[in-house]
Amino acid sequence: MATHYVIQAALQSAVDDGVFPGAQLAVRLRGELQCVAVAGRLSSEPPGLPVQPSTIYDLASLTKPLATVTSVLLLIQRAKVALEDPVQQVLAELEGTPIGQATVRDLLTHRSGLPGWRPFYERLAAQGILPGLSGGNQPVKQHALKMIRDEPLIYARGERSVYSDLGFMLLGFLVERLSGMALDLWCEEAIIRPLLADPLMFCPTAGRAQLGVVRPTVDASYIAPTELDEWRNRFLCGEVHDENAAAMGGVAGHAGLFGTAESVLAVSGAWLRGYHARESILDGELVRQFTTRQESATRSSWALGWDTPSAPSSSGSRFSERSFGHLGYTGTSLWIDPLSELEVVLLSNRVHPSRRNEKIKVFRPYIHDLVYQEFVSA
Repeated sequence: MATHYVIQAALQSAVDDGVFPGAQLAVRLRGELQCVAVAGRLSSEPPGLPVQPSTIYDLASLTKPLATVTSVLLLIQRAKVALEDPVQQVLAELEGTPIGQATVRDLLTHRSGLPGWRPFYERLAAQGILPGLSGGNQPVKQHALKMIRDEPLIYARGERSVYSDLGFMLLGFLVERLSGMALDLWCEEAIIRPLLADPLMFCPTAGRAQLGVVRPTVDASYIAPTELDEWRNRFLCGEVHDENAAAMGGVAGHAGLFGTAESVLAVSGAWLRGYHARESILDGELVRQFTTRQESATRSSWALGWDTPSAPSSSGSRFSERSFGHLGYTGTSLWIDPLSELEVVLLSNRVHPSRRNEKIKVFRPYIHDLVYQEFVSA
């Protein structure tokens, strides 16, 4: 695996320009790892250790495709649920409500009528309902489910597309209900272990006893911290940055996953192999369906839980229109171009020390164009 000075230099200059304290970039082409470049430090305040390929990042909304969408596909594959099933068939608490009529497809394509975000964590805190350690937070989850149920829809189902964390929280509950397991344990068993996607996990510093086996906790010094959080009054390191996910014990359908660029590639590879009908835990026809932009009146760029390039795209200007990917708020992204068989993972903690830093918006398309030029065009 050659060192790619052009890529390395681009990452380093992004660190120097304050785009993020540090980052990891992994590139795979036709199944061959081309490079894992790292630059910068884990933190700037105070200056942290240099980033390593083993540094673990808060993946934020990459949780949606990697954990939740992959889980939904596996459950459809196992005939536990179908795309056109109304969500109330699985979550009986939603019976007879407008959101209960929304289908699994509506939630995946962000056209269920739900708003994008609400500060549930403030309401949960005000009610004195906050979680203990990960996983077994049934009371909190029941309250969150009720809050989503009672949230007025902001448009008629199918009429528009509004990217929604709330819809993905519901999908997380749906996966738990259908699998009969907490989302983190199910993901561990159904996705992470079969794909050898270590280290990919929820609540990395909390540890978790399962089936008599205690999963070791990750030493916080391996984890890139995110923000100095005003709600929790501390620098976050190894606890999820997203407040609603934190209020749910760090395990949710919309956020909560942590990992390295290479562990993200482990799941990404299952999608790409499925796309090309090669050996994969994911069914090829379903993968194609999930990664194809939806033909709908909403004119949105969404496929099923994956986004597709629409100008101007964070994937730059060179990825084919068959590409699919997703971004994470903390400064993470995954883009896959099935035609050139290119997978690119960028992980950073651009929200450290503050989420007000948005320089990554310009850097993302730039680095994807550069990767394409270096690895595909060359």
